[in-house]
Amino acid sequence: MDPLSSLLNGIRAEGSIVSQAVLNAPWTIHFTDGAPLTMVTVLRGGGTLLLADGTERVIAAGDTAVVRGPAPFRLVDETATVQGPCAEYEINCFAPGAACAEEELSGIHWGGDPGGATALIVGAYRATGHRHERLLRALPPILTVTDDPDVCAWMESSAADAARLSAGSQALMDRLLDWALVCTLRAWFERAGADAPSWYRGLADPVLSPALRAFHDRPADTWTVASLAARAGVSRALFAKRFTQLMGRSPLAYITECRMDEAASLLADTDLSIARIAETVGYADAFGFSAAFKRHRGRSPSKYRATAA
Repeated sequence: MDPLSSLLNGIRAEGSIVSQAVLNAPWTIHFTDGAPLTMVTVLRGGGTLLLADGTERVIAAGDTAVVRGPAPFRLVDETATVQGPCAEYEINCFAPGAACAEEELSGIHWGGDPGGATALIVGAYRATGHRHERLLRALPPILTVTDDPDVCAWMESSAADAARLSAGSQALMDRLLDWALVCTLRAWFERAGADAPSWYRGLADPVLSPALRAFHDRPADTWTVASLAARAGVSRALFAKRFTQLMGRSPLAYITECRMDEAASLLADTDLSIARIAETVGYADAFGFSAAFKRHRGRSPSKYRATAA
């Protein structure tokens, strides 16, 4: 499995919040549910995202913004709105005891004017276990991707269709959001250039790509710099130099990091034995794996599992 697919497996739209908003200014939307990722697609009009760290990002028709959680943030029609009276809305469905937590979460609507100046589709994603933490580390606090507004129009009609259907509407919207998130992140990674994660830049490199794909297809194999270089079709010395320059660490350091990340997810999210996890991530025995994990994470596998639980 390629790295992006592996990361996206940790965050899915299963039972996520899906909202449609058609609003006339002034308005404010408060996002307070601590979702690990929130995606906002502007169908028409626009607004300004206000993050907890003071970051401001204007988004307009055709923009899709992905905001990394869990800190609360706001979306306003314009920054001056926060100082005066306005229509206020809130997403807080993931909190214990929230009124909407027991309801069907697809088809939540804000604003009642079909001709409102701003129309939005909002998706707040739930995390599945701890694997999503790896994706969050690869993303900036906020990213935006712009498409032609007409391209985004299908989302409005799809969301409206889902809202009219009682049977399967949540599943339909979940799949819609999963598809939209994958497309948005792929587009951002492709356009991010030097700001993209090193593993993504490596996948685009003609020398490193064959080796990276081979490793991620079979991470438990006994990989060496020589075997990776053979996959790349270059000398061991050239491969190691190019890998370190582009990826910011040596090939073996990268392999260890990936294996320890996967092991941490398995320890936190499964009941697999430490010996089985060691085998899954490419270690011949539990002792060698435990020593490597403690060097990398500062805790033994058993202590890490207990803390995560």
